[in-house]
Amino acid sequence: MYRPARTARAARTARLGRTTGSNRTGRSIRTATAAALAALALTALTAASPPRATASAEATATARVSGSARIHYALSPDDEIRFTVNAEGAPYTRPVPGVPTGLPTDARGTVHFSHRTASGDFRQSDATVDCLSTGGPVATLSAVITKSDAMPVGQRIGLSVYDAHGHGKNRLGFSWGVGNMDLDKDGNPYQPVVGTCMAIAPFAPVTAGGFTVHSVELAAPSAP
Repeated sequence: MYRPARTARAARTARLGRTTGSNRTGRSIRTATAAALAALALTALTAASPPRATASAEATATARVSGSARIHYALSPDDEIRFTVNAEGAPYTRPVPGVPTGLPTDARGTVHFSHRTASGDFRQSDATVDCLSTGGPVATLSAVITKSDAMPVGQRIGLSVYDAHGHGKNRLGFSWGVGNMDLDKDGNPYQPVVGTCMAIAPFAPVTAGGFTVHSVELAAPSAP
């Protein structure tokens, strides 16, 4: 008499077990799906977030001019004239009387240039950079002669560089080439002293090699 009841209860228990198992399976699937979606969202958020600046990226926030090239000088078209420039900004690092903080255009680096005439005469000079100013693809810099068989040691020179960024030719200008002339009290021309960062426009096209200009806005002095 009781076997059918036990059978019915067993059947209900079996169905309940199957239902409970199905619920557990459903919850497990939903949990796994939610976790996968959360992981996917986190991955997408990480990919969309801008990368943190690294030390090397921060280091590029300095004005720079670098490169080596031969130029065409219209007044001596058959001569071989080459310039190598390696300059970088070092704002407010060169205190001078009256300007104890230095200037935002303070810089360091080196310049080397050589001139071989068509007749074979060869002269070369080295100079130490003391100023660098940049604006877009153009830079002006000055340097003081430290070694030369063509110019007085201690003389400041001015250079300008144009970086074409692959659209045309790079260009370079040098202060003693076609400018920097003044007249004395008797009306005679002479070449005056070049001030820091003062240079003529980059008039000479590059014929081999090239220059890179990394431009940075002038920095304000740090608060004391």
